[in-house]
Amino acid sequence: MPTYERSVRVNAPFEEVWDFHSTEEGLVALTPGWMNIRIDAVRGPDGEPDPEVLEAGSVVESSVRPFGVGPRQSWNSDIVARERQDGSAYFKDVMGDGPFREWTHTHMFDADDGETVVRDRVEYALPFGALGDALGPFARLGLAPMFRYRHRRTRDLLEG
Repeated sequence: MPTYERSVRVNAPFEEVWDFHSTEEGLVALTPGWMNIRIDAVRGPDGEPDPEVLEAGSVVESSVRPFGVGPRQSWNSDIVARERQDGSAYFKDVMGDGPFREWTHTHMFDADDGETVVRDRVEYALPFGALGDALGPFARLGLAPMFRYRHRRTRDLLEG
């Protein structure tokens, strides 16, 4: 399965960066405007609506309409893991419904001398079976601008 990875160093404390990425507001703030994201519902692990923190077991039901073209596409994310220990943390979301055949996004955070290194790893499979598999490596061309935006926006919002 193709994998995309990208990292950025953020001149902000680990706690602040981790907390920001743990919320619905962080998700919306880091999604490029051209994706036209709409959050339809957020449920916590016990089914409670609009939890403050996206813990393991939370579900984000959203939709996107890239570049305002075509119909809205569901993009539902299940937070399947969330762990933290002494200066490092990660959470993982899996697309339950959406435009990819498979999508697993691991968000990793490491404290480093007052700064935070943020790493994203996405494992994905495109739709359309064998054709999607053949085109999978080329999807990086679309993922790169989205993650460049996310990392630039993270720095803009948290550095200052």
